Amino acid sequence: MWIGTLFALAAGLLWGIVFIGPLLLPEYSAAMLSFGRYLAFGIVALPLAWADRRRLRTLTRADWIAAAKLCLVGNILYYLFLASAIQRAGAPLVAMIIGTLPVVIAIASNIRDAERDGRVPWGRLAPSLVLIAAGIACIHHVEFARLRAAVDGDPRRYAVGALLALGGGACWTWYPLRNADWIRAHADRDPRTWATAQGLATLPLALVGYAGFLLVGRMTDGVFPGPLGPRPWTFVGMMFAMGLLASWVGTLCWNQASKRLPTSVAGQLIVFETLAALGYALVLRGEVPPRLTAAGAALLVAGVIGAVRMR
Repeated sequence: MWIGTLFALAAGLLWGIVFIGPLLLPEYSAAMLSFGRYLAFGIVALPLAWADRRRLRTLTRADWIAAAKLCLVGNILYYLFLASAIQRAGAPLVAMIIGTLPVVIAIASNIRDAERDGRVPWGRLAPSLVLIAAGIACIHHVEFARLRAAVDGDPRRYAVGALLALGGGACWTWYPLRNADWIRAHADRDPRTWATAQGLATLPLALVGYAGFLLVGRMTDGVFPGPLGPRPWTFVGMMFAMGLLASWVGTLCWNQASKRLPTSVAGQLIVFETLAALGYALVLRGEVPPRLTAAGAALLVAGVIGAVRMR
């Protein structure tokens, strides 16, 4: 349990990096950030695939189709929604909307996977869920107050960002449940191999998407300077940092966690991504977290610890 929890913590810290990419590259569109990140992920996976080629040969056609579905929904579409939301509503607000996923996934998995993982009585699960929901509510309150106080705050833009974040949340509710299904059904497979397989499955999807984006841009306005944008080295460095750390290493850590933990607990541990994203965003702002934000983070952690000890 604790080894699985540490793997989930590592995955959350790495996944939190993706929230700062759109803030560091505001002149890049969400589509270019999404396709660029997963194109880098696929390229990173190529030498790893060569090293792990024997295990990869054991994957069936159905396994590769499953990997492609996971990559399309949980990788490309998710980050397309996420980057668009962050550029409109800011990282903290989006992180907190995505932060509702531990509650959503825990409830969904307790209903959906009861036969496999055992149904946790709702009375026992409720305290940790209440703590997590209360922590998210505290941080939401701070961010909405910040929005109301901002002179140049655009409620419509923030509302669109919030809706896009909900779309990303739907993708990430589906991904961990389906990914855990495959991991549990193939307990004899190495989670590292599955992480590499997802990188390989992502590569053609991202390549086609990136080429299509550039082609459409060239046919419409033709203003965007070159295939790598106005800051090519920064863009390439950030994409490969996200592709290696957040995508491959993060997926590997999450696969290790999913192999060891019940889905209802693993779903709640996505809260680590929320905390990491919030922390990174505050560092970029150069702000000390307000008391209510710190209290919300403490409630989130307390809820996660309670859920792990309960199982």
